[in-house]
This record gives sequence, structure tokens and C-alpha cells, in this order.
Amino acid sequence: MGKFDGKVVLITGGARGQGRSHALAFAREGADVAFCDIAAQIDTVPYPMSRSADLDETVKLVEELDRRCIGVTADVRDGGQVQAFVERALTELGRVDFLLANAGIFSFSTIAEMEEDKWQQMIDTNLTGVFHAIRAVLPTMIEQGYGRIVATSSMAGKLGFANVGHYVAAKWGVIGLVKSTALEVGGNGITVNAVCPTNVDTDMIQNPAAYALFLPDAENPTREDAAPAFQTLNAIPVPWVEPIDISNTMMFLCSDEARYVTGETIAVAAGMNAANAG
Repeated sequence: MGKFDGKVVLITGGARGQGRSHALAFAREGADVAFCDIAAQIDTVPYPMSRSADLDETVKLVEELDRRCIGVTADVRDGGQVQAFVERALTELGRVDFLLANAGIFSFSTIAEMEEDKWQQMIDTNLTGVFHAIRAVLPTMIEQGYGRIVATSSMAGKLGFANVGHYVAAKWGVIGLVKSTALEVGGNGITVNAVCPTNVDTDMIQNPAAYALFLPDAENPTREDAAPAFQTLNAIPVPWVEPIDISNTMMFLCSDEARYVTGETIAVAAGMNAANAG
């Protein structure tokens, strides 16, 4: 028996990376899975984003664990698409117990040089997308008197970083949204929390643009070249954590063991947070 037998988890950004890891981790514990993903490129993002083949692969991997799975192409920037995704999950899977608001993008620029569309795409995806997902599930969770919502913020939601001010602003905003929502629905049997990772070993940071951000003077830096630079951020001497490390924290926050944990930010940060009050 799994700890989530009979439960349904909804995940945004589930086609690969952290989202796929969450889907598989919850499925192993007995949950049925519905996830959405844009499965397309956003032109301000400097690395290849997920495709429909990634979405299909996540469905296949969950179904191999003998769990039901729905994979939907949807853009979290569009509230109507997110609402339709949630309604389909309710129709086909019958309930919604957990929301993991995971979808996000990464791009780089100084504030002085940032183009309007780069700012807007970041805020629309990484902050407004979380709002759309939370808003879409709350009526059902309020009606059933139960729900667990976990949003993916970042250590960049607790600190400032140069060259990613738009990302930082969005992730700080996610924390404010989570805390405010937790206050609003605490009496409805719903908890709302955020996870704040350090670097995670996914395509979001494993790409030439991210390597160049950390090694601006290097010519064509590789993963191996960049690892020591990433490691300088963390007290534990690792350059990045693994997606399963985030999934494990998501599962804890959705479990009965965390029934009185709400409005919290939990850092999975290899000690990046150790020298900061947050």
C-alpha cells in the first residue's frame, strides 16, 4: 500500500524535469496523476523546452506504474487553459487532492537591459501561472474540505541575484501568494506551502546559457566546467540537487505527517540558506 492510495495529484509542468519526477514519485505511492505542460518553446527562453514527446513519455512512465494518468497540453499563462485542465482531471479521475504548481522557466538579463517581453513572459509563467493553478483547484478543495497545494519557488525567492531579477521577483511573489492563500483557506482543511530549491539537475540549468551565466569569461563551458561554480552557492559541496530531492519534500507536504504545516517555505538547498535569516 502507498501513502497516497486513492488520491489524485495535479501537476503543472509535468512533461520532464522536476514535474516528471513528482509524477512518478506520487504514482509510486499510489496516486493517480494529471499533469499539464506547454510542450512548446517560449521565445525568450534560451534553452530547448519540453515537447509533446516528453509529455507522452511521462504518461507512459506513470502508466507503467499501474496508475491512471492524464497528460494535457496547456499553457499556465492562460487561465482558461488551466481551468480546462483541472476540469478534465475532475471528470476523468473524479477528484483533486493535491496540486503541485511546478511549471516554470528561466532566462537571463540585467534589469537595465531587460526587454519588456522577457520580463512579462517570466512573470506570466512563474507567478501568474501559479495563481491560475491555485485558483482553478480551490473551489473543489474548499467544497470537499480537503486539499494540499505546494508551489515551486526557489532560493531566488528568498535572496537577490544579479542577472535574473525577473526570475527573483516571480519567485518572491510565489512565496507571498502561498502565504496569503494559506491564511485564506486554513479553515477549509487546505494547506498551502512552497518549496525553495537550490540548483536542480534539470534542463533548466543544464544548458550552455546557464553555464555562461556562471562562467562569463569561458569559451563554450561544459557541465563539468560549470559544476564548481554552481557548487560555490551551497554549503554541502554539491553543485546541484536531484529532482527526487524536491519530490520527496513535495510528498512530505502532501502527507498526513504535514497536516499542520501551512504557509511555509521549505528550502531544499544544500545549505545555500544557512547564512540567511529566511
